[in-house]
Amino acid sequence: MSTIRLLAAAFAAGSTLLAAVSPASALDKVRAGTSGIAIIWTTLDAGTEAGIWKKHGIEVQTISFAGDAKTQQALTADEIDFGFGSGPGLGYRAKGVPAIGIAAVAGPPLSFAVVVPMDSPIKTVADLKGKALGVTTAGSMTSWLVREISRKEGWGPDGIRDLALGSDRARLAAMKNGDIDGSVNGAVNGYSYEEHNEAKVVLLLGDVVTTFHTHVMFASDKLIASNPDLVKRFLQGFYESAAYMKAHPEFGIKNAAKVLGMSETAVARGYPNEMRMLSDDGAFDPAAIEAIRHSLVDLGIVDKMPEAKEMYTDRFVPVKLDPITQ
Repeated sequence: MSTIRLLAAAFAAGSTLLAAVSPASALDKVRAGTSGIAIIWTTLDAGTEAGIWKKHGIEVQTISFAGDAKTQQALTADEIDFGFGSGPGLGYRAKGVPAIGIAAVAGPPLSFAVVVPMDSPIKTVADLKGKALGVTTAGSMTSWLVREISRKEGWGPDGIRDLALGSDRARLAAMKNGDIDGSVNGAVNGYSYEEHNEAKVVLLLGDVVTTFHTHVMFASDKLIASNPDLVKRFLQGFYESAAYMKAHPEFGIKNAAKVLGMSETAVARGYPNEMRMLSDDGAFDPAAIEAIRHSLVDLGIVDKMPEAKEMYTDRFVPVKLDPITQ
């Protein structure tokens, strides 16, 4: 009888141990790649801190890449499962990248700004005519945004010169040397420059380019085919995390400052605009998709404008959140 009791006790202890470890061991590990620096990308980290990813049975590993091209290369090499990049990144599928846009992450580019030297006479968009602005690379979204401002102001595509100079720091150095009149940067970077009296923000590009998907989420074809349920859970977790960021700005600012290595003051200045452009449910805007389609030829990503449905799928959106989350 005592033997039976001992076996029962051992079985109960083993069951308790299994119950304790099974949730952690059952988490699906997901690799997510982000392009560049943005407060919006820290939504991934916020979801971890708030326990949202765990609730959906997911553990997220975030990998940062220097721009769209690197993120798309990682998707092609099967180094990541999800990619976060710019709207024009949707065009890479036409070039053979085995991934597709699955959700619109953000609307107009309120996270991008024109940054100029502290003593610059440039104060408004009208002052940019004939000026030279630094951008990341030729064919990048920052390059297209410069040309789009020029077109919208009636100056044609070359009314403002865009010069590909690489990293943020390289463009800042070029401004200080007088080689360029300004630069297109992440707005939060611009606010950080202001804190150090290095440069100042004069224009948010989302105030000029008002119909666009600045940021888009991609998923690999392989993952969509093999585990569509994981794709759905990832989207649910991301937009729940986004809702949490919007509802808890103090938490979001502290988290973003830590992740980005910037001051809370600089992040707090950019935070409201990035939360305003952050989508609530991932739904695509047909007008924004049309703007992106036209940008692809301008940027040289493709020679011929692809059909919209070749670039993205709305199979997984809009995401419907639990009212408690909202």
